[in-house]
Amino acid sequence: MKAFVLGAGLGTRLRPLTEKRPKPLVPLYGKPLITFALDHLIASGIESFAVNTHHCPEAYHPVGSSYRGHPLAFRHEPVLLDTGGGIKNVEDLLGDEPFLVYNGDVLADFPLRPAIDRHLSSGNPATLILRSSGGPLHVQCRDGRVCDIRNMIGHSDAPPFVFTGISILSPEIFRHIPAGEILSIIPVYLSLIRAGLTVGGTVVDGGLWFDIGTRDAYFGAHDLLRPGGHRLSYLPDDWPHPVQEPAEVSPSAQVNGVCSIGRSSQIGAGAVLEDCVLWENATVLPGAHLTRCVVRDGSEAAGTALGVDF
Repeated sequence: MKAFVLGAGLGTRLRPLTEKRPKPLVPLYGKPLITFALDHLIASGIESFAVNTHHCPEAYHPVGSSYRGHPLAFRHEPVLLDTGGGIKNVEDLLGDEPFLVYNGDVLADFPLRPAIDRHLSSGNPATLILRSSGGPLHVQCRDGRVCDIRNMIGHSDAPPFVFTGISILSPEIFRHIPAGEILSIIPVYLSLIRAGLTVGGTVVDGGLWFDIGTRDAYFGAHDLLRPGGHRLSYLPDDWPHPVQEPAEVSPSAQVNGVCSIGRSSQIGAGAVLEDCVLWENATVLPGAHLTRCVVRDGSEAAGTALGVDF
């Protein structure tokens, strides 16, 4: 089975962290966010991937053409096509079998296989994976059938749920998406519902689902996944490594709270870090005192700062 991972996000709410890289490549303890999605999917039996790109596509070059031995095909969108247009644009990469769609900026850890199997046995063109809480309650669903989305159809008293950004689609869906158009997938689903076709909904409330949409959520994810915190089922037991080698931390520096020190970063003598994230090749100058700051790739931080993205 294949999966389409949405990697073209602009990450506007995370700026300036996403100025020079797409949101799915923002690191958590040095690990790009999109690789959590790939690991989750591999653990669920997915064999190959398609990924769309738009903002800073060159940032994906180091990822290469495979991930953990699984083929990885990229499709660039010079003009952002939105979710529906993006799905249609990779039709040739996905073939004529059911496939998953997974938002590349979602952090999740729950069983996918039951929802996949339910979709395969249903014959529905689409199945959305839902949760009862944790985000905006935009999808109304009853008895495994989506009745409305964002109240666009109206007159539905079905209970509302959160869409996780993960769905299973059958190749039939391509017939309902016009080629070459900028289009969200939501109107496609609504059109199917209005035509009397079933868009399935599977509620999965167990496990972890985390939307890293804001700076606070980014720091919250580090706190959640800190050593001794939530252990992701698809990663090694010894992950994460708060200090990624080869980083250099002065013996007189203090690293307090929940911090992540990226590869080849340097923390100077007498520096104090409180709940900070350093990406690769970041530098904290001697005597700096940083609290809840992010020092991005190749950037330099000095002085006293609170909540600053360098």
